[in-house]
Amino acid sequence: MMNMTMQMMEMHQKDMPMQGMDMSVMQECIEACSAAEQACSMCAGMMSGADMSMCMNMCMNTADVTNTMMRMMMRPNGMHMASFSSMMQATMDMCTAAADECMKFAEMHDDARMCAEVCRQCAMACQKMMDAMKGMMPAS
Repeated sequence: MMNMTMQMMEMHQKDMPMQGMDMSVMQECIEACSAAEQACSMCAGMMSGADMSMCMNMCMNTADVTNTMMRMMMRPNGMHMASFSSMMQATMDMCTAAADECMKFAEMHDDARMCAEVCRQCAMACQKMMDAMKGMMPAS
């Protein structure tokens, strides 16, 4: 069964700046951003102690960034492609940085290990989306 969000987006795809976008790639990216937001929120909530403050704060920031990216994808009619691309790159960068930071605590905390994995998956889904958008981006 197709996700209702994707059904709605496909109904209006002809009116979107991203005409021709593979909606399954977008759906995968939306789901990866949602998973990263949840994992980072949970991971941040489990962190305690001064040595973990950087990880906790990076996870909170990553949760915010992935939430914003997800919401941008769900409002494609208002999409400004250059801004969208910049936000997608920021999401990939933040997810990669959070994953690296969480891995410092992965042996001590399963939450951090799991969060790192979800963040890496999100960065990969965002990269896949960026690759799918290459033909849609205006020349600079």
